[in-house]
Amino acid sequence: MSGIFSTRAPLHGDDRAPEHRLARTLSWPHLVALGVGAIVGTGILTLIGVGADRAGPAVLLSFVVAGVICAFAALCYAEMATMIPASGSAYTYSYAVLGEVFAWVVGWSLILEYSLVVSTVAVGWSGYAVGFLDGLGVALPRALTQGPALGGVVNLPAVVIIAVVAGLLMLGTRESARINSALVALKIATLALFVAVALPNFDAANLAPFAPHGFGSVAGEGGVKYGVMGAAAIIFFAFYGFDAISTAAEEAKNPERDLAIGIIGSMVACTLIYLVVAAVAVGALPVAQFGKSAEPLALILRAIGQGGVATLVAAAAAIALPTVLLAFLYGQSRIFLVMARDGFLPQSLARVSARGTPVRITLLTAVLVAVVAGVMPLDEIASLANAGTLVAFVAVAACVLVSRRRDSGAQRPFRTPLVWIVAPGAILGCAYLFTSLQDKTQIAFAIWNVAGLIVYFLYARHRASAGKRE
Repeated sequence: MSGIFSTRAPLHGDDRAPEHRLARTLSWPHLVALGVGAIVGTGILTLIGVGADRAGPAVLLSFVVAGVICAFAALCYAEMATMIPASGSAYTYSYAVLGEVFAWVVGWSLILEYSLVVSTVAVGWSGYAVGFLDGLGVALPRALTQGPALGGVVNLPAVVIIAVVAGLLMLGTRESARINSALVALKIATLALFVAVALPNFDAANLAPFAPHGFGSVAGEGGVKYGVMGAAAIIFFAFYGFDAISTAAEEAKNPERDLAIGIIGSMVACTLIYLVVAAVAVGALPVAQFGKSAEPLALILRAIGQGGVATLVAAAAAIALPTVLLAFLYGQSRIFLVMARDGFLPQSLARVSARGTPVRITLLTAVLVAVVAGVMPLDEIASLANAGTLVAFVAVAACVLVSRRRDSGAQRPFRTPLVWIVAPGAILGCAYLFTSLQDKTQIAFAIWNVAGLIVYFLYARHRASAGKRE
């Protein structure tokens, strides 16, 4: 590397040493399923309650705002993913376009994002699993189902599900993708069942007052941000997941075509699903009654006298939510893998098994996220995860703009439409959502990145590969 801000083009997976090479086993249906599996999950099954508590029925607008910003970011991701079909997502694109130090900051933010997403989903899964068991008359000790912040000792179900999903990933990518596709179908069927049963109970009176906290972002008790934009900043979590598809670039059979289909197709499908489910939820029951619940959809069904269906939804959620865990634990392990290849992490972690699976890095990732999931509450994890994601989205949009100006003649299998509107829109939208996060989230994120820069200048910079990946 000829300087801190030097750039380089990432190697394709097929150009690497055999022990660092991933197996190409995924087609575009697998990628769409991976995206839907990552996007439709805790955000609609659990965080819809958090969003409704902060925005009231106007949480519907929060979904629209978050969805538009994510759509702009998704278009930018599609261009960069097909232009640079290598694992690593925003980290890889930043390294190629913006340089090493920017790549480190983005990679460090992605470590935060993916780790906390997995932890958030594991905690959300625990809420549904515990609710399902309660419906069967099996009561688990509170000390083993809540972290210390909520009066427990450790969220053991969250730790267990992370271990199960990590074990599945270590078996192999193709096997994981097949199971993921089946569970995604189950998850969509579950949401369809909720809509069919709850829709007859829709009451327009439940939509008033529509925006009790206003349309902006207003600080409340403990620094929590209320209002439409305050809720959008937290349920923004519900939309991302398409970026996990870009981490599969080296395992896609035809990345130049399949990545764009996977990213945009999954984003469109999930936006429609979210709007329908959210509208039915806020119309079926006053938000005050389900805004604090860890299993809001199941609670709504019980409240309208559909206890049996609520148990089915809780069971299906407990079975299907691990698709989100699988997608993000997969993505996190691939980002760690690429950073290890570059020397930012010990390169021994970049080795893959005979089945083309990075077992060591997957195991390390699982241990880290299990610790977080076991002790931290849901809303704080999700809020901090959003901060890391917003930085990554800004970086990818910036990469598109810089690349268009500097490398205008480069081959782009997918081109972001209206790029000088879409990319700046993604940057400005993400920046505004960041200001709508809780104050303590912004402070914690700043501390995380200061620590990251210290690690970079004292350790990672000196170990980074010089100009190529081994």
